[in-house]
Amino acid sequence: MDVIEIQDVSPFKAQLIPLLQNCVDDGASIGFLPPLSDEEAEAYWLGVANDIGDGRKLFVACEGDAVIGTVQLALTSKRNGCHRAEVEKLMVNTAARGKGVGKALMTTAELCCQQLQRSLIVLDTREGDVASSLYRKLGYTEAGRIPDFALSASGQFDATVFFYKQLTC
Repeated sequence: MDVIEIQDVSPFKAQLIPLLQNCVDDGASIGFLPPLSDEEAEAYWLGVANDIGDGRKLFVACEGDAVIGTVQLALTSKRNGCHRAEVEKLMVNTAARGKGVGKALMTTAELCCQQLQRSLIVLDTREGDVASSLYRKLGYTEAGRIPDFALSASGQFDATVFFYKQLTC
């Protein structure tokens, strides 16, 4: 498996759309509710493409020619926050889970932060999601919870849990 930073979404769009749909259909709390149309997924990735650069990094995990996961780093541009970044939308295709893809994506994101002199990473995930155990294994510290943060596909509101990790640059 290779993890690469991409600057241009276009060559990957045909695989990023079904990856997003796969994760949403599986219940991932990443801002969408199922069923996610091709048009909505494409619009999302086009928006990401417009943000790539100094303010956003996009990393893609590939197995051969197949995209099996992705994660984004949002780089804080505020002068008092230039030391931090936020992990957004860690996604791993359901067929590739349990193979270390999420860990590889997070490790790459952390290395990028260190190279950019970002010493603090923050993220949030739905309470009870398996991602929480991954973040804990990677040394992230739970900072707290907010109840009723996001609507789920079942129609109930779920809490979110915030994590952080301090890095040595």
